[in-house]
Amino acid sequence: MAKNKLNKNWLHDHINDPYVKQAQKDGFRARAAYKLKEIDEAEKLIKPGQVIVDLGCTPGSWAQYTRRKLSGKEGGGITGTIIGLDLLPMEPIADVHYIQGDFREDVVLDQLATVLEGRKTDLVLSDMAPNLSGIPTADAARMEHLIDLAIEFSQMHLKPGGALLVKCFKDMGFTQIVEKFRTEFKTVKQIKPKASRDKSSEIFLLGRGLKNPVEYKSGSERGAALDI
Repeated sequence: MAKNKLNKNWLHDHINDPYVKQAQKDGFRARAAYKLKEIDEAEKLIKPGQVIVDLGCTPGSWAQYTRRKLSGKEGGGITGTIIGLDLLPMEPIADVHYIQGDFREDVVLDQLATVLEGRKTDLVLSDMAPNLSGIPTADAARMEHLIDLAIEFSQMHLKPGGALLVKCFKDMGFTQIVEKFRTEFKTVKQIKPKASRDKSSEIFLLGRGLKNPVEYKSGSERGAALDI
């Protein structure tokens, strides 16, 4: 009974959420687009000509917003490159390169390298969140693992002056995550956009300027090195 009541309350809040209504009006697939919009407008993250990677991009609202910032009219081409990566399928978005799979695997990284054509990225976005178990220590470990993956990806693919924006939660190993960001980035900022629900512990971390970039090698290059 309690679970049913909780689901009904969530559904009621969701249907009456002004950002949900605005997303439907603006053609965004999720209200999350307004979180990125607010952060972008404050931090001036997204600019025409950039190479941007969206980790955990499904259902695609961040990619939609990013696409609009790099162009104008949908289907009219963009100035820049947007690449979305996710384990889950995503409905196509005009001018967005979508790669389905685990970005830790060589086959996915090689597909990414093909699109990048030797270029480094200006911005890495991650709206990834773990499937919650309800066990605080386990959920914190899962969240921290996702952040580690985003940082490792950025170390390989970001320009030295590039930026990483990730979602995290204040009740899931947040202190340790902030320390990791400070170890890896020259400047770190915590951001709680208005579009993020007040009752949620959700918060975003923005890291700029890599301290420890890693030279990226494709799967074939790594294989060749092992054969020597």
